[in-house]
Amino acid sequence: MRAAPAIIRLERGVRRLTKGRHGVLDVAGLPSLELTVAGRKSGEPRTVSLMYVPEGPDAFLLVGSNWGRPQHPSWSANLNAAEYAELHMRGEHFKVRVERLTGPDRYRAWQRAIAVWPGYAMEQRLAPGRPFRLFELTRM
Repeated sequence: MRAAPAIIRLERGVRRLTKGRHGVLDVAGLPSLELTVAGRKSGEPRTVSLMYVPEGPDAFLLVGSNWGRPQHPSWSANLNAAEYAELHMRGEHFKVRVERLTGPDRYRAWQRAIAVWPGYAMEQRLAPGRPFRLFELTRM
């Protein structure tokens, strides 16, 4: 998707201007957050802005769609190797426990995700050989 790099740059700018309280997705009325997780190889903290699916006040569903590209997003590989991560949203930082969803839990989460953002289904059609990684993050 050609728009992805421009949107990512715009996202970083909006986050910087609002001190992390808002991003481009927030302006569009979609729920967004910043995820910080250790790099699986380097161990260095890596931060990325992402859309999420609310799962209640203390749980967040992340979908590794990567805009429908054929490869998994790097943040999902880092999250897959992590037990914990940190979220930054609405000016608040907090630690979360990471669980990669599989089987029936993944199926149910996928149904919730496409109900919130039908674009995920379109992105999955663009990457048919790559089932998206789904993660549930629970506030600690």
